[in-house]
Parts: sequence; structure tokens; C-alpha cells
Amino acid sequence: MSPVTAVIERHGEIAVLILDKPPVNAVDLDLVRDAEACLKGVEGDESVRGLVITGRGKCFCAGLDLKTVPYYSQSEQRRIVEELNRTVAWLYGFPVPTVAAVNGHAIAGGFILALACDYRVGTESPCLLGVTESRMGIPFPVSTMEVLRAELSPAGARRMTLVGRNLGPREALSAGVLDELQSPDRIMARAGEMALDLGSMPREAYGRIKRQLRGEALTRMDEAIRTGNDPLLKMWIADEGRSASAGHLGLERD
Repeated sequence: MSPVTAVIERHGEIAVLILDKPPVNAVDLDLVRDAEACLKGVEGDESVRGLVITGRGKCFCAGLDLKTVPYYSQSEQRRIVEELNRTVAWLYGFPVPTVAAVNGHAIAGGFILALACDYRVGTESPCLLGVTESRMGIPFPVSTMEVLRAELSPAGARRMTLVGRNLGPREALSAGVLDELQSPDRIMARAGEMALDLGSMPREAYGRIKRQLRGEALTRMDEAIRTGNDPLLKMWIADEGRSASAGHLGLERD
């Protein structure tokens, strides 16, 4: 049996979803499925007022596991695209407040997970944040592109997706990717404070207002999931993506 790669810890009315796949909490089928299971448990628990998402260790999430995912079979690629679309859409419209405690690198899929949260607290320590898929030859599933379009300015989305360069924490703050920065020893406490603050609002109304705000993006995500019309379901990572991603394994060796 594979080790569990995402777990929930409870701190009173706040649930903390911890990505726990050393060394950099890289995304693969196991992590996506474990995170989905965590979200399901939190959504069904009426005692939870807020959700904090963070990564175990010094990294939030460095994106796809480049040692395995580019070499998935076609059926495995289809499954992970389906599950990424479902998980990102679920998180983006999650009925309780969500706060990202970005404790380190948040790249590619990790960047999207942070961006899908309602509030983002980042570390002041040096780290990288961004979407580098264009440099790795890996197209974006529907849900991830919808989050990028909705959460970034048009110019910011253009630069981040097409130029594919990572930002430092202060650049990310200026670009609206992060809402505030904290010292490493304060990130979790501050994220918990924000989750409690947002969670003090009426739960049902908060969820409805969130869907009002994000309705157009969520509708497009839901349609793609329902109809299975994401073009990447036919082929996601081609040979050029495998070759390009092989040169971007530096973080995964940390």
C-alpha cells in the first residue's frame, strides 16, 4: 500500500490539510486522490469553520512529480487530468473559507492550489512561486487555466503562463498572488487566524457568495468535468514534454 500523501489535522474549528510527500510534496495520482479524500471529509464536517492548506517541510508543493507523471501511460494521464480538474474545481468553490499557508516553493500545480484558496499567506524566506508549464512543454488542464485567468490580471496571467518565470515572495505579493508575507515561524499561526476570521461568517452564505464571485469560472470547470471535453484527456504530456521536463528536476532532488 502506498503511503498517505495528504492528511488532515484538526485545531479546534480549523482543519489543516497537509501535503506530505517528501521531499517537495510533488503532485501525482496518489497525492491528488489523498487530497480529494481530505476535502471530502472536511466538507462533510459541519464543525469545521475554515480550512488551511500547507506543505510538510520547507516546500508547499513543487508541482508535478517530474520523475513519474511525464511517463504515465495514456490511461494514467487521462485519470490525473480528470482528477486534477475535479480537485481544483472543488477547492475553488469549497463551501468553507480556505487559506493557503505557502511555506515554501509553490510551482506549477502547487501554485494553482495556492491560487485557488480564498486567502494566501506566504513566507518571507526565499522561495519560488509560478507556473513553468510552458517551459516544460506541459499544457494546462481546463481547471488550472480557469483559476489563472480568474485570479490574475490579464497581463499577469499572460506573463506568468507564456513567459513561465517564477517569482520571489515580494514579487508575488506585488502581483496579487499572495495577500501577505510572514516570517516562517508565523505563517501557520497567521493562516489559522485568517481561517478563524473568515470562518466566523455565516457558513452557508459564505459558500454562496464565493460561488457568485467565481461562478463563471466554476461553470466552465463543471461543464468540462461533466462532459469530459477537456482536450488534454486525449493526450496531455507528449514526447517534447517528457524531454523538457527532464531538465527541470532540480527541486525534486532537494
